[in-house]
Amino acid sequence: MSEIKKRLSSILESPKHNTEEKLEKVCHLLDQEISYFNWTGFYFKNGDKDELKLGPYVGAPTDHTIIPYGKGICGQVAVSNETFVVPDVHQESNYLSCSIDTKAEIVVPIFKDGQNVGQIDIDSHTVDPFTAEDRELLEWLCNEVSKIL
Repeated sequence: MSEIKKRLSSILESPKHNTEEKLEKVCHLLDQEISYFNWTGFYFKNGDKDELKLGPYVGAPTDHTIIPYGKGICGQVAVSNETFVVPDVHQESNYLSCSIDTKAEIVVPIFKDGQNVGQIDIDSHTVDPFTAEDRELLEWLCNEVSKIL
């Protein structure tokens, strides 16, 4: 994991790219390096509205470009301010299906100045794939992303 962290840091610290380009590169790197990350994207608070707006992502197109707070896993994380790991999305009652192939999801919030400003959302086509190391990496990443927002 430390090699991935170095590469992610390099992307986030690059003076050549704007924030959106950096986030897109982060999505691509995670998608390429972690085989069970099958949809990787960012959602951010949509202005002063209680909803999330889709940011850069890699994976199949999604209809969920706007997600109200409280709805689905992403919407729940916007309210709870806590990482949410869902080993099997079919066991989750408040789940927004992006793809029939999605079996598991992890969503990690991004905080800036103490405020929940967004999140990274990762879907997997494998049941229960996410490890403690994945969670730690993504929580570290979200802390690093907050520094460029």
